[in-house]
Amino acid sequence: MDRRYRGSLGCSVSLRIIPFVAALMFLSAAQPYCQQSLDLEKQKWIHGSDPCSQNTDPGLQVVQYNATTYILRQNKCLNYEAPFLYLFIGSEKALLVDTGAEAPDASFPLFETVTNILKKKDGASLPLIVIHSHGHGDHHAGDHQFVDKVNVRLVPPVKDSIVAFFKLKPWPTSQTLFDLGKRKVTIIPIPGHDELSVAIYDDTTHWLLTGDTIYPGRLYVRDGGAFRSSIVRLHSFSKTHPVSYLMGNHIEMTTTPGIDYPTGTTYQPKEHALPMGLNVLEELYKSCERMGDNIVYEVHDDFIIVPK
Repeated sequence: MDRRYRGSLGCSVSLRIIPFVAALMFLSAAQPYCQQSLDLEKQKWIHGSDPCSQNTDPGLQVVQYNATTYILRQNKCLNYEAPFLYLFIGSEKALLVDTGAEAPDASFPLFETVTNILKKKDGASLPLIVIHSHGHGDHHAGDHQFVDKVNVRLVPPVKDSIVAFFKLKPWPTSQTLFDLGKRKVTIIPIPGHDELSVAIYDDTTHWLLTGDTIYPGRLYVRDGGAFRSSIVRLHSFSKTHPVSYLMGNHIEMTTTPGIDYPTGTTYQPKEHALPMGLNVLEELYKSCERMGDNIVYEVHDDFIIVPK
């Protein structure tokens, strides 16, 4: 059965770069009044322009799912990868997953945006941990914005750093429960797409963040055996934990089943929804079990398996 979970206190805000401070003040003021439930399956994302020279969208879209959960998307006209970033806020610290693809800081003010979200009434900022779903450049290009910043711990996108910080030994069969303060996330190693890929399960939203391992797009598999084992691990985890959605890092599929946008596309007016149900994990699991370690190219309605 495909289980669903609806959050509350959701609202969507696009922060335009000019005037940026005014937009941040609006975001802060609007938060207490965001009372309507946010339907992620119908959420509209900035999706680029044709041509990009006429694009007027913000460099960074900020969507507030509930009082302590944010999704951020990078503008496709800044970088065609247009990755999604996730911010989870606990009572003691916050967790930012990924820092985006390469783009000019002035157009992609990630650190400033996150800092203003986390700022308390007294002006102090909640401590921030910055981690990565995996090590590919379109997910850590913004790291330099967080280097040597007060109250920020940046975990480098290096396997040894991730293993040491979360005590993930033995890798990749162990998992870690990380406490943000009245909110816990589980870190699950899922190599296959990348050697240091991890999934993150949030016990508040019941989201299972799956990075580039599962998302509505092309699932590039670099290690077939590791990928299959990781999908088995996620499938087993989903049997013992309530999962509302699989939340990936990109959208490459269209609203037409089995059809994707070509690599490099900067305008995607008919995108697949970002969240995916457990039925997608079940479908991928069955495909991997059928293929074994010899992963082959296969088109599905919501994703495409692509061996590399």
